Amino acid sequence: MNDTLIKVLYMISCIFFIRGIKLLGKTATARKGNFYSAIGMLVAVVTVLIQKDVMSAFSTDAATWGGNPLLSNGYCWIAAAVLIGTIIGAIWSKKVQMTGMPELVALFNGFGGLSSLLVALTQYIAAPKGDYFTAVSLGLTIAIGAVAFTGSLVAWGKLSGKMTFKGWVIPAKNALNGVLCVLGLVSIIAYSFFTAENPFGFAEIEKCGVIASTAIFLLLGFTMVIPIGGGDMPVIISFLNALSGLAAAFAGFAINNTVLVVSGCLVGASGLILTLIMCKAMNRTFGSLLFKSFGGSKKKGAAGPAKEPKAISVEDAYMILEAAKNVVFVPGYGMAVAQAQHAVKELCDKLEENGAEVNFAIHPVAGRMPGHMNVLLAEANVPYEQLKTADEMNPQMSNVDVAIVIGANDVVNPDAIHDESSPLYGMPIVNAHEARTVFVLKRGKGTGFSGVENPLFTNDNTVMIYGDAKATVSALVSEFNDQ
Repeated sequence: MNDTLIKVLYMISCIFFIRGIKLLGKTATARKGNFYSAIGMLVAVVTVLIQKDVMSAFSTDAATWGGNPLLSNGYCWIAAAVLIGTIIGAIWSKKVQMTGMPELVALFNGFGGLSSLLVALTQYIAAPKGDYFTAVSLGLTIAIGAVAFTGSLVAWGKLSGKMTFKGWVIPAKNALNGVLCVLGLVSIIAYSFFTAENPFGFAEIEKCGVIASTAIFLLLGFTMVIPIGGGDMPVIISFLNALSGLAAAFAGFAINNTVLVVSGCLVGASGLILTLIMCKAMNRTFGSLLFKSFGGSKKKGAAGPAKEPKAISVEDAYMILEAAKNVVFVPGYGMAVAQAQHAVKELCDKLEENGAEVNFAIHPVAGRMPGHMNVLLAEANVPYEQLKTADEMNPQMSNVDVAIVIGANDVVNPDAIHDESSPLYGMPIVNAHEARTVFVLKRGKGTGFSGVENPLFTNDNTVMIYGDAKATVSALVSEFNDQ
């Protein structure tokens, strides 16, 4: 294949990537965007595999494999890897519930970082590192890929509950991370500028630099994410996604692959933009996320008057809903845990049949990953036009008859507006407390993931409906059916 055709195919692949990411920005077009991105990746992979220079690189010595022509053909190994990965992905995707999607996304970020790391290490082993620019690119690929890999593993462990990090405190963690970062960069410099041909004559420094930088940055990913609490997981997942894209971009520079540079930059830039948007939604700076770790400790706001939440039955809740003309659902992670989205859609339909206007107020950091609630509600076929942001719904909240909070806590905490002593103060929230009546569906009286008490639960206009959210919503649907 000549160079011109290769460049044209790479350009086509990049166009599909750019268009795909653009369509992913809206819920209504996200599925089409995912499809376009997949086509772009297919074009890129096929282009790489049919390049003449790549074909020669995939041929190995048949004698090494006992004269077996299949084992000596690199394409057979690639086909086997693709087949195994496809089988594992197909089986795994069927097992993962929507509640497990955040940790799956965290693993995807980790595997993306690991793949870039392995590309850099393989390039170092298989070929001379070339000029200083290529060497530095390989070093940065190792650094960013390693941090993304171990950081994502920690995020996966926190979200899935398979790794218990509660109570873990790293003394002087910022100083430790700073030292690790400096040592890692020094190792990259040693790898990039000290070679056997270097006038200084340090032949082993190059090899030691690669090993040291890999080990140091793998450790840095661990120490950086460990102190970050569960309340910050949506933001840290977005940041790790940006790192995996950035690692791919540097890998593209190192191996001179245009489409890898473009796609990596797209993922890195979009991930970073999303991270900053989510930080703004929490009224926090990106620096405070990494260095102050608000979510890492269980804090409580200032103690208020001792009041007990008022609880009502499903039957009484139905009487209020039956008369409501404007209802807003505020979903949270509790809805995902209870897998209540389909029951919520049924209740939404019943309310609309009864003449009520129904909307959903979705906070940017509700759930455990960016867009978590949108994905769940789209799965239940909730119309896209009913999915509103907090900014869209808040001006209308005082006219809402009933706000139904399902498994959300921190994103509806009025202390974020009224209590300067609260750790949530200044964070934009869904103003559910302004509705005429607020239903809060919770399993019990516990706090949210950040550990901050919520005075909404004891407001005069708030009533609690304790129990499994799916069972509660289904019971409300049955009440409408019985009338």
